[in-house]
Amino acid sequence: MFEFLFKRQGGDKPAGAPAEQPGGRASGQLDGPARSAPGGQAGGRDAGGPTPREQQAEQLKHLNGDEDAAVAFILASEFSELRLAAAELVHSRPQLERVHGAVRNLDRRVAKLMQSRLDAIRHHESELRRGEEALVHARALLADTLLTPNHVAELDREWALTSAPELAPQFDTIRAELGKRLEDQVQLQRAMIDRLTALRRLDAAGLDAAAFTERLDALAREQAAALVAQGHASLPRALVAEFASEQARLGAGLATLEQDQAAIAARESALARWQAQPVAELRPDTLRKEWQRLPVLPSNGAGAELQGRFDALLASIPQEARKPKQETRAATAPAPDAARAAKPQHRGADQHFLDQLDAMEAALQQGSLGSAAELDKSLKDSKDKGMRLTPAQADRLAHVRAELKRLSDWARWGGNVSREELIKAVETLATQSLAMAELAKKVGSMRERWKALDSLSGPAPRSLWERFDAACTTAYAPAAAHFKHLADERHANAARGQALVDEAQAEIARLGSGEADWKHVSGTVQRLRTAWSHLGAIDRKDKKRLDQLFTDALNTLQRPLEEQRKGEMSVREALIEAAQGLDPHDRHALDVLRDLQHRWQEHARALPLERKAEQALWQRFRAACDALFAQRKEHAHAADTERRAHEAAKEALCARLEAAAPDVTPASAGKLLREAAHEWQSIGPVPRAHEARVDKRYHAAVAAVQHHADVARRAAGLALAGAVRDKLRLIQALEAAVVNPDAHTNPADWHGRWDAMLVLEGGYEPVLRARFDAALAALEGERDSYARQLQANGERLLHDLLRLEIAAGIDSGAEFARERLKLQVEVLQSSLKSGQKPGAQATGLRELLALPALADARTETRIEQLLTRHAKDGR
Repeated sequence: MFEFLFKRQGGDKPAGAPAEQPGGRASGQLDGPARSAPGGQAGGRDAGGPTPREQQAEQLKHLNGDEDAAVAFILASEFSELRLAAAELVHSRPQLERVHGAVRNLDRRVAKLMQSRLDAIRHHESELRRGEEALVHARALLADTLLTPNHVAELDREWALTSAPELAPQFDTIRAELGKRLEDQVQLQRAMIDRLTALRRLDAAGLDAAAFTERLDALAREQAAALVAQGHASLPRALVAEFASEQARLGAGLATLEQDQAAIAARESALARWQAQPVAELRPDTLRKEWQRLPVLPSNGAGAELQGRFDALLASIPQEARKPKQETRAATAPAPDAARAAKPQHRGADQHFLDQLDAMEAALQQGSLGSAAELDKSLKDSKDKGMRLTPAQADRLAHVRAELKRLSDWARWGGNVSREELIKAVETLATQSLAMAELAKKVGSMRERWKALDSLSGPAPRSLWERFDAACTTAYAPAAAHFKHLADERHANAARGQALVDEAQAEIARLGSGEADWKHVSGTVQRLRTAWSHLGAIDRKDKKRLDQLFTDALNTLQRPLEEQRKGEMSVREALIEAAQGLDPHDRHALDVLRDLQHRWQEHARALPLERKAEQALWQRFRAACDALFAQRKEHAHAADTERRAHEAAKEALCARLEAAAPDVTPASAGKLLREAAHEWQSIGPVPRAHEARVDKRYHAAVAAVQHHADVARRAAGLALAGAVRDKLRLIQALEAAVVNPDAHTNPADWHGRWDAMLVLEGGYEPVLRARFDAALAALEGERDSYARQLQANGERLLHDLLRLEIAAGIDSGAEFARERLKLQVEVLQSSLKSGQKPGAQATGLRELLALPALADARTETRIEQLLTRHAKDGR
């Protein structure tokens, strides 16, 4: 009753469905109007009450969303479409597993639905587990004192691969806190850099001692607050140490600053006093002596400015005032050449030293600290050999070494951070489900990375190394236990292998003592070979030795065994020749043959041969026995003559059916099949060996007759559908002319075109004739009212057409998907209430054809497809 809703190619059959009949259709299957069942009763309904399908459909309506009742209904129902409808109510995992296990080999659609829902539940649970792991990771990061952006980025990537909406609020809260911590750390680090920059610029700020002290104390307070802030662990240790050293240096230089400011004040006072006196009264020597007795000038911009003003003052003194002193100086001054000779010459570094210095600067620019350190060591060795540098070269070397120290401090800090991350990575290995080989490989790679950090960033603190070594030992413990277990297994396998070798050697000793049980020896050889093949892995140093010992022992056992088997094969050959030489007409032949078989079994039990040889000899002996039995039973074949005659009669009947199949008509097919069935039952049995083949040919012939009858019926239906389509197109053209006010056609022409077409059968002629006459009358009379009626019936036409398409199982197109779904539910409810009556679809099609309505090209195509499907189904 519901096959038009659940129609599918090769759909599942209900439990206990009968096998297909020769006609290609299961007995009792409902594919449209009810077909007559054997015995004259209706195929789908008992005469006394509702069918089982209708009863179960009524039960389905009263489930009311009860999952337990739906499961019980599915397990008890024998109709696949009802089981599928009830399966929509099952959602809990236990019930899904129960239904899936029960219908897995019974109903493919219900099993597929249950499996898809179980897969969805498992996938959701897997995503929840991954989400919980991500939350645990996020909480661990939140509790960690040192939070780095790469850890948060890894957490984000882990959460991006997880689909757990239930856990999203918790993750978003923790992620916001992590983001806030990262932002606070960035702000703390930036503030640290700004404080260090401000601290470095205090020297050049030109502040007095009080302002300098106040500014230095303010920066020190800010630094102390940063060192106790929440994210203080993220502050670069090199910057913290540099700030502390710079702060100590500036604090130590505060007294010097006060002295420098006092010296500047004293010298400014002296300069002001001298500049107020007349120039003629000034004496350069006196001024120089007094200037030298004043406090020492600082080596900064203010000191240089005062020295410049003093030099300008000396230059402004007239030549007469400075002449006596100049002559004295000239008399006492040594000759320039003598002075130059007395002063030591600083030639500076050689070219090799300068090349190494250039290479060190290039290595620092590229970040190669190892190369730079090696070059610095070479420079120290060169300088220790007595090389004297010029002041410019010394300053350059000092600058390069200061840069090397700064980068080395940064590298050491970065190496410690990387070591912390490496320790965390090793600690997380214990929580991961890794294979033992992969775990060992990862621990080894972690140790290699630690060694690489030692070479790049300098040696690690002992505390870090102890933490890392303990973490590696803990993480590697399962792998160590696993590898120890494998080693123990290899040792145990080696012990078992040695035991097998000892057993083989003991068997050799027993064989040499004369105690030869060949069956036992054969079984021992086979058992030892099988046990050795299943021995398992052995250490390489032991395997070669044990293989050689086992091979030698097995060869020693097999030599006498093979000789004994050769003698046994000659005995078997004699038994075969004796069986082949028996006279089949001798009355004692069977007794002799049984005796030969008994002797064969005794020899087979006493000493089994190699499997291949045993099989070959047994096949020959069996063939000799079968030949004897076949010859003795040859005279019994006379009884088969009658069966063969029956076989010939049935073959002739099959031939007649096969010959009549191409010319059969729907009217003659039923009579031909009834007569053939009666004649088939009247013929006696055929030889059992040919029974299946003859039955198969008969059923194939019956199926061919029914197939040709169905083809002829379908061809007639297609021809009728073509004629109906032609007249329907003529009516649609006439209705289009009624709607078009500019169309002026002759009624006689329409009558002529109608009369030129064939007269329709199956009740279509009066339906279409009435619609044609109504349209023709409207063309000659009230065109406007009929045109409005045509336009008003358009929506009803689409509704009825969609309903018939659902019943016929025809696709309506994507644009009608929503309306089709709604109408399917309505059709299902209507069918459940009233049931599907035979011929209902044909009646609906005639009503659709009788409805005067305008239709576009798409609607006309859909109507023609419906006509074609109706004709193919033979309705």
